[in-house]
Amino acid sequence: MLNDGDKGVIVQRDKQTYAVAPHIPCGVVQPETLRRLADVAEKYGAQALKITSAARIAIVGVEEKDVEAIWSELGMRPGFAVGLCIRSVKACPGTTFCKRGLQDSLSVGMKLDGKYHGMELPGKFKMGVSGCPHQCAETCIKDIGLVGTVKGWRVLVGGNGGARPRLAQELTRDLSDEDALHLLDRIVEYYKENAGSHKRLGALIEKIGMDEFKRAVLGEEAVSAAGE
Repeated sequence: MLNDGDKGVIVQRDKQTYAVAPHIPCGVVQPETLRRLADVAEKYGAQALKITSAARIAIVGVEEKDVEAIWSELGMRPGFAVGLCIRSVKACPGTTFCKRGLQDSLSVGMKLDGKYHGMELPGKFKMGVSGCPHQCAETCIKDIGLVGTVKGWRVLVGGNGGARPRLAQELTRDLSDEDALHLLDRIVEYYKENAGSHKRLGALIEKIGMDEFKRAVLGEEAVSAAGE
């Protein structure tokens, strides 16, 4: 029997069938991919196609014996829907499509997805990129969230849903794309080196305090300036 995460599958409630969850970066998908997903789902008698909260399209309710063939016919990479890793990068349409977009969230989200999706970490980790303060990518409950403003990016940290939900806190603001991406590198590395097993970023921040976290990823000068 396959386990959760093996070959990109998730065991279903009946403990006998599986959901196959291909990776769809930032939820952007081409028509031919949609046709392929539908054809494969029909061919193998899937119970449903489910659009997930991480903007994947899962083929739900397939038999274990068909999993290998499904992956072969899809020709897509697995989505990391479970496990101790960076699970998903959720991005809104931003300035690419949305009339309210203030920053290019889709482009930045794609860069983050290409670099981080599936990276192994001490705990599960989610990222979101919203092109404006409406936060359609649910950045307020992501481990790291970028929120677009007219002056650049706000960086939010430590959010999560779950049994003990936690709203993200603002770390800094008014960053360029390049500066925001560099800061995210530092945050992920610090988390990787300092978080306990199965601990979310928010739990680490609560343990050491926000000021200490800022010192670690921004430097002493940034914390001193914020306190003036």
